[in-house]
Amino acid sequence: MLKINDRITIEDWELTEQFVRASGPGGQNVNKVASAVELRFEAERSPNLPDPVKRRLKRLAGRRWTKEGALIIQCDETRHQARNRDIARERLAELITRALEAPKRRIATRPTLGSKKRRLKAKKVRGEVKSLRGSVTPGEE
Repeated sequence: MLKINDRITIEDWELTEQFVRASGPGGQNVNKVASAVELRFEAERSPNLPDPVKRRLKRLAGRRWTKEGALIIQCDETRHQARNRDIARERLAELITRALEAPKRRIATRPTLGSKKRRLKAKKVRGEVKSLRGSVTPGEE
């Protein structure tokens, strides 16, 4: 069981861990020890997450979200299987915590008079620069 906050906990049946061989340095040890972990969280079927949180989690997860609605987190940072497992669980908890925060709605504001004038002045200056770039006649050289 993975506790996210006071209201949300992830049950063990929603998480699947698979241990695979890690890539990268480690010598002969890396070829015989499955220290990397692949944590699979069945987010779409989870009864503990509200729908808006699931939608935000899907957006945050990006390519780690599968077509079946599962979130896959891989970790092969350390040589220790148990430490990689803890890191993967921490990453999942952090991702869900970020998805719990509802984004603030943007309040539309009007541009100030000063910003309008600055924008028009910049356009005028740019137009003058471009107009001076005209073609050169043979007599002006």
